[in-house]
Amino acid sequence: MRALVTGAAGFIGSSLVDRLLNDGHDVVGIDTFTNYYSREIKEKNLSRARDYSNFLLFEKDICRDDVSPLFDGVTDVFHLAGQPGVRKSWGIDFDDYLSWNVLATQRLLEIVKLNGQLRSFVFASSSSVYGNQPKFPSSEMDLPQPVSPYGVTKLAAEHMCCLYAKQFDVPTVSLRYFTVYGPRQRPDMGISKMINALIDEKNFKIYGDGNQLRDFTYIDDVVEANLYAATYAQANTQRGAIFNVGGNGTVSINELIGMMEEISGLKMRKIYSDAMAGDPRTTCADAQKIKNETGWVPSIPIRIGIQDQFNWTKIDKFSN
Repeated sequence: MRALVTGAAGFIGSSLVDRLLNDGHDVVGIDTFTNYYSREIKEKNLSRARDYSNFLLFEKDICRDDVSPLFDGVTDVFHLAGQPGVRKSWGIDFDDYLSWNVLATQRLLEIVKLNGQLRSFVFASSSSVYGNQPKFPSSEMDLPQPVSPYGVTKLAAEHMCCLYAKQFDVPTVSLRYFTVYGPRQRPDMGISKMINALIDEKNFKIYGDGNQLRDFTYIDDVVEANLYAATYAQANTQRGAIFNVGGNGTVSINELIGMMEEISGLKMRKIYSDAMAGDPRTTCADAQKIKNETGWVPSIPIRIGIQDQFNWTKIDKFSN
């Protein structure tokens, strides 16, 4: 495999890059190093990958730069780049979400639509496309009803993948991630903020009553889902598939904090605040489709995953 990974310096992207390199594949990485969070963190994410001679990294903006030469010889694309964050997607920053979630996806699909070597195009979507559903768990047959501009852009990019699959036979697979966590998690994400608040003995703000439910998916399981999705695309003539990536069951924010307190032996300084616009009350994945069609199932229970992320965060903080 010669894989191209967009968002290669990010949380999920760098984890996938490491796995591909460890498995002996050639990897081309693209990242534009936006200022959404520290470049130093992203550079650290790539520290292992840079030791491999079969890894090439290009600092490019997919929306503005000609990245088509980077696709020479590429057999599989993992499109993980995008503008994250539900809360930030409201207001003046929406242009970034349109550019890096929708336009960037369209640009890549235009590049690969006539690539006869391409075996798979795996797109990182989000459970945010579901919004507040009338029933749970959410299945791929349910009507998407995003409640944030971020979710709208992810859904638009999904539709773009399905469109190019239908019109140009691009072997796309869209993966709807359910709250990914684990080592290297972005500093703005909930579990990362919780763990840092515990260790640093700082206040942690909970938006809402803390009884909102989330389906958490460990990073190694998400990386595995990408590989299963690529294999599925390579072996099937069906194009434009969409799969949920989750299914470990739901945990409330209050329960999650209690679990962290038990693991760490520390006490969280909780402050409750009003719920935020765009945050769904519940996310819960029906993962039966991806299990049936690819064989993927989540394997890391939430408590083990939280323990891993807590240990990794402590080592990372105190090694600096």
